Amino acid sequence: MKKLAASLLVVVAVIGAGVFWLSGNIDGLIGKAIEKYGSAMTQAKVSVGTVKIAPADGKGIIGDLVIGNPAGFKTAHAMKVSRIEVDIDIASVTKDVIVIRRIAIIAPDISYEKGSSMTNFDAIQKNIASYLGPAGSKNNEQKGDKKLIVEELTIRQAKAQASAAFMNGKTVSVPLPDITMRNLGKAKGGITPGEMGQQVAGALIAKLGSAVNFEGLLKSADGAVGKAGAAVKGLLK
Repeated sequence: MKKLAASLLVVVAVIGAGVFWLSGNIDGLIGKAIEKYGSAMTQAKVSVGTVKIAPADGKGIIGDLVIGNPAGFKTAHAMKVSRIEVDIDIASVTKDVIVIRRIAIIAPDISYEKGSSMTNFDAIQKNIASYLGPAGSKNNEQKGDKKLIVEELTIRQAKAQASAAFMNGKTVSVPLPDITMRNLGKAKGGITPGEMGQQVAGALIAKLGSAVNFEGLLKSADGAVGKAGAAVKGLLK
């Protein structure tokens, strides 16, 4: 993700595009917006390698996006993705609601880690909610903020890894079906980047939660990372 939706940060990139579209170095400004606002919302380090958006048609690429983990988690990151494709409706960028025709998050490397009280994606979602504040608060509804509608968002060919506290940062692979979300924000006439991030993070949590059984992993492994073969059987539902 915002706060994720790598998926979370694509939304922030679009906000940057809406605000700074006519300001010159659009690619650099979007990259800085992703890192600044993404890190603030997720309470985890967010970095981006490259941004290339064509002003003529709104199509572009965000490359090498990394969303780190909040404090207390041992895996290297929550999500890392080499390529995100975006298609922005150019006519909408100067309006109050920016329309994004398509966001495609391709082959993300996702780490789903269970900590002492919650998973890393639960923590990210909680941090986004804290950043936004209650509905109607200053952070949630800042004056002049752009809102978004995303007609289609897909996460496909994901490579998911699961980990738990006793595994000390080690992981096992788990299957993650493709995710497709349509018309995000349309019913409300647009939603904020944070609200968008919450929806994307929620979709990821639902898919990961249905694929991973952390209690089964702990029982099968008997608390020992060396029994990874047995752990895999208990990991998958």
